Amino acid sequence: MGADTYPVVGGMEAGYKFEFRPDGIYLTIYPSSKDALMFELSDMRQILRDCGIIDYDIAMLSRTMREASGIPYKISDPVDISEEDLQRVLEDNDVNSDEEYAGLIVDISRDKMKVTIRYNTKNGSRLPTMQMVMDALAENNVTYGIDEDAIKEGIGSLMPFVAAKGKEPIAGENAYIDRKFDLGVKGRPVIDEYDRVDYKDLNLFVLVKKNDTLAIRIPQTQGKPGTNVFGEKVPAQNGRPIPMPDGKNTQVVGENQLIATINGQIVDTGTKISVDPRFVVKGSVGVATGDIDFDGSVEIAGDVKQGFNVKATGDIEIKGNVNGAEVSGRSVIVGGGITGVNRGKVYAKNDVRCAFTENAIVEAGRDIYVADVALHSTLRAGKKIMIEDKHGQITGGLTVAGEEVRAKIIGNQAYVVTRVSVGVDPNLQKEYHDVCQSYKEGKKRLMQITQTLNTLGKIDISKLPPERVAQINAITRSQFPLAGQIKRDEKKILELEALISDMKNGKIKVSDTIYPGVRLSINSIVKNVQEEYKYCTMTLQDGEVTVGPY
Repeated sequence: MGADTYPVVGGMEAGYKFEFRPDGIYLTIYPSSKDALMFELSDMRQILRDCGIIDYDIAMLSRTMREASGIPYKISDPVDISEEDLQRVLEDNDVNSDEEYAGLIVDISRDKMKVTIRYNTKNGSRLPTMQMVMDALAENNVTYGIDEDAIKEGIGSLMPFVAAKGKEPIAGENAYIDRKFDLGVKGRPVIDEYDRVDYKDLNLFVLVKKNDTLAIRIPQTQGKPGTNVFGEKVPAQNGRPIPMPDGKNTQVVGENQLIATINGQIVDTGTKISVDPRFVVKGSVGVATGDIDFDGSVEIAGDVKQGFNVKATGDIEIKGNVNGAEVSGRSVIVGGGITGVNRGKVYAKNDVRCAFTENAIVEAGRDIYVADVALHSTLRAGKKIMIEDKHGQITGGLTVAGEEVRAKIIGNQAYVVTRVSVGVDPNLQKEYHDVCQSYKEGKKRLMQITQTLNTLGKIDISKLPPERVAQINAITRSQFPLAGQIKRDEKKILELEALISDMKNGKIKVSDTIYPGVRLSINSIVKNVQEEYKYCTMTLQDGEVTVGPY
C-alpha cells in the first residue's frame, strides 16, 4: 500500500467503511443504507475484533451508525495491525467467516402468547443478523406480534429477548346495578364541626315518589378476542349478567330501569329494592285510632297515649311524646320525651332518639340518643348511649351499653344511686339468658318424658285402649324434636358465650361531673364512685376500673 493510501474495509456499496489512518481508525456510515444498518452493529464490532481491536469508543460507534451521515468519525486511536491480518479481513468480505453464528432457540410460551429468543453458543458465539431471527420465527410459524425494534436491540448481545407477543383477549365487563339513591346517611343525625349532634336534622328517611327511578341496570359487555403469535384467535370471556332487583312496590321499565310504583321509603336488602309505604297519623295515637301494627313506616303528628301500642316493620317517627305506651320499630324517633309511667317501653332494632326519658324502659339494637336528661330510666343499647346535649344528665335507673356511654353529668348532688354498665351487649345478654332458660326447660321436659316412658315400659301396651296407646306414641315422638331443640340451644349458648367473651373493653366518658353514688361496671368489673370526678373517661386497665382524662 502506498504512503497516501489507507487500509480500508468496506465501501459505499457495503454501506459502511473502516479507514485505518495513521492518526486512528475512522468509520463512515452512508445515508443510503440507514434503514438496513441497525441490525448490523454486531458485524461492525466483529470486524474490529477480527482486526484485533478491542479498545474503541463504543458510544461513537453507535452514534456514527445511528446518524448515517456519510461523514467519517474517529472511533479509535491508531492500532498496529499486520498486513496479513488486514488482508484476511478484506478477503473475508469484511466479516469473519471462521467463527460460527450462535444457534437460535425459539421458545414459545405454553399459552402461545409470547416468543423468547435464546442463544446456543456451543458451536459459536457470533451474533445473528435480523434476517436470521426472522427466518427462525418463520420456521416456527410465528406470524403475529413480531417486534422488529425489540429484535434489532436484542441481536446486539447474547442475552435472551422477547421477539413477539400476542394480543391478549379483553374480558367483558359484568353487569351491575346503578342505584340512584344513597342509604349511607339514613338514620344518622347531622354532626357539626364541633362534634355536636343536631337532633333537628336527623336524616330519618330516604323517600321516593311514584315513578321515581330507583336503579338502572348497566348490561354486561362482550369480551374482545385476542390473537396468539401463530395468528390464531384467542376467545375472550364475556361479562356476567345480573337480575333486576325489583322488590315490593317497584316495576321494571324497558328491561333495565327500576321505578317506584308508590310513594314511600326505600328498603334495600342488597338483592331486592322495595318501597315501603308510610302510614301517617295526623293526630295522636289513642282512643280514636286504637293500636297500630303496620307493615312499613309510621309517622305520628301527636303523642302516643298511655296504654296504646305502635308496632311497625319500618321506622317510626313520633312528633310528640310517648306516655306509658309500647312502641316497637326499626328505628324510633320521638320529638318529645318518653315517660314510662311504670308500664311503657320503647324498642328499636336500630336506634332510638328522643328529647328525654323518665321512668321509662328504652332498648335499642344499636344506639340511643337522648337530647336532655334520662331520669330513673332503664336504657339498654347494643353499642352506644349518647346524652350530651342540653343538660346531658343521667340520674337514677340503669344505663347499659355494649361499647360506650357518654354524658355531661352522671348522678346528682343528692348521691342518688345510678348504675352504668358498659362492655357487654345487653341484647346478647338477654338472648343468652333466654336461650339458657329454653335449654333448662327443655332438659327438664325431656327428663319428664324419659321418666314417663320408663314407667310405661313396664306396662303391657297391648292391653291398653287405643286412645291411651295413641297418647303414649305421641309422647314417644315428642322426645325427638325436643332433643333436637336442646342440641341447638347448646350450640347457641356456646356461640353467645364466645361473642360475649370477645366484647371489646367499654368506656364511660363524662364531659362535666360524675357524682358519688354512681355504680360503674366495665366488662363486669364493678367500681363504686366515692368522690366527684370531672372531665374524665372510665376504662378498664389491668382488671381495674381506672379514671383518665376526658
